[in-house]
Amino acid sequence: MGSKNKRESSGFVFSTNPEFVYETENEEVETLEAKHQDLRIFIEKNGRGGKTASVIKGFVGKEKDCEALGKTLKQFCGTGGSSKDGEIIIQGDHRDKLLQKLLALGYKAKKAGG
Repeated sequence: MGSKNKRESSGFVFSTNPEFVYETENEEVETLEAKHQDLRIFIEKNGRGGKTASVIKGFVGKEKDCEALGKTLKQFCGTGGSSKDGEIIIQGDHRDKLLQKLLALGYKAKKAGG
């Protein structure tokens, strides 16, 4: 059974209360200070057409702060990439450079995976 036929189920069915206001859980989380972030640097090839990418996971905070950190890291490595959903993707294998830069910026970070 394909997932495209399934509805997104949020648990809300119906309310007879005329003053009921449905609240979604899409509130952005406040960005943690750099020293409280626990970031992991992975290397991935799957789903990228055989090309290598360094992926930083574990960022907790607002999307704009994640994008700002991603921009800084892309400039430092001199390559492209993207930021979304708390992940920063940098094109190529730059794990050592990324670890060095994140530690210099005050983040707790370590390399993970092979």
